Amino acid sequence: MKKIIRVTTVPLSLGGLLKGQLKFMSQYFDIKGISSSGGDKLQKVSEEEQIPVIGVEMTRKITPLQDLKAVYQLYKIFRKEKPDIVHSHTPKAGTLSMIAAKLAGVPIRLHTIAGLPLLVATGSKRKLLDRVEKITYRCASKIYPNSYGLKDIIEQNKYTKPNKLKVIGKGSSNGIDTAHFDPAIYTENEKDAFRKDLGITPSDFVFLFVGRLVTDKGINELIHAFRKINEENDSVKLLLVGPFEKELDPVTKETEDEIETNKNIISLGWQDDVRPYFAIANVLTFPSYREGFPNVVMQSGAMGLPSIVTDINGCNEIVKEGVNGMIIPVKDANSLHDKMKEILTNGILYTRLAKNARAVIVKDYERQFIWDSLLEEYTKLLEQQH
Repeated sequence: MKKIIRVTTVPLSLGGLLKGQLKFMSQYFDIKGISSSGGDKLQKVSEEEQIPVIGVEMTRKITPLQDLKAVYQLYKIFRKEKPDIVHSHTPKAGTLSMIAAKLAGVPIRLHTIAGLPLLVATGSKRKLLDRVEKITYRCASKIYPNSYGLKDIIEQNKYTKPNKLKVIGKGSSNGIDTAHFDPAIYTENEKDAFRKDLGITPSDFVFLFVGRLVTDKGINELIHAFRKINEENDSVKLLLVGPFEKELDPVTKETEDEIETNKNIISLGWQDDVRPYFAIANVLTFPSYREGFPNVVMQSGAMGLPSIVTDINGCNEIVKEGVNGMIIPVKDANSLHDKMKEILTNGILYTRLAKNARAVIVKDYERQFIWDSLLEEYTKLLEQQH
C-alpha cells in the first residue's frame, strides 16, 4: 500500500480542517499525520481519524531556530518512513515539510494553499514572506490553491509556474458535510429554547460572526457597522462565536469595549459545535480581509443562511451577489452597514437569499465530491511515477 504523510502546523488543522478526510483516504493508502503535539490534541486526532500520528513542534510565527530544528526532525521522519507522498496544509507546515521532503528525496511533494497571510504584510516582513513562499513552491512538486481567486493571486505574484498549480474540485480543502450542517436537525422548539437561553427575543433579527475575533477578520468594521444598525433599531443582536487572539492580531480597544458593554452583542468565545448558532441566526456577516476558501461561509450556506462577505477570493466564489448573499468591499464599514440594513429591512430580498443558500452549497461543495477529486489526483500522480 502506498504511503502518504499529511502535515499541518497544529492538530486543530489536522483534525478540524481535514475532518474525516484522513480516515477516508486510509481505505486506499497507508496514511500518517504529523502536527505539533499540543497536549492530547494530536492523540485525539489519531483516535478520531483512526491513523497513526507523529508530533513535531512547529510555531505559527517567524522563529528561525525552532524552524530549523523542525525541518531536521521532519527530514529524519521522512527518511525513515519513506512516504510516496507528503501533502502539507497551513503556511508554516508547508514551508518546513516541503523543504524537508525535498531534502529527504520524497518523490511527490504536495502543498495546499488555504489563504496567504503575507498579502496583508508590508515592508521587510512582506519581502521575507515572499521569499519563503517561493522556496516552499520551489520544493513542492504541485501546489493546490483551494480557490480559483487564490490561484490567480499566486500567478500574478509569480510565486511559481502556472503548470504547478491546480484547484481540486471547485475549491475548498475539505468541502462540507451537508448532512452534518443541515438546518433540519433542529426543531422550532429547540431553537426557541436556545434563543431564550441567550436572551434573544422572537422579534430580534440575529447577525452572526463565526471565527477568530481579530483585525484581519474585519471585526473592527463589523462592530462599527453593528453599532450604527443598533442605534437605528434595538431589535437586533450580533452573535460572535470565536476566541480573541490578543497576541497575534488584536482588535482595537474601542472594538473590545463595545463588545463588552453593548447588551445586543453576545460574545460566546470558542464553541466546539457552531451549528446551533447558525440555526438561530438570520445572516452571517463575514467581513474578512483575506481567506483561502472559508469553511464558515460554506457552513452558513449549508445551514440555510445568506452571507454578507467581502470581495475576496473564496468568499466571492461561494457567494454570488443577490443569489445567496451580498458582497462588499474590504475594510468598508459603511458598505457593511448598508448591506446589513438592506437585508434587515427588505423581507423579500432576505427570503430569496435564504432560499438559495443551502442549494448552492449542496451542488458545488459536498464533502464527498472533494474527497473523490483528491483521491483521483493522488492516484493519477502515483501512476505517473511508474
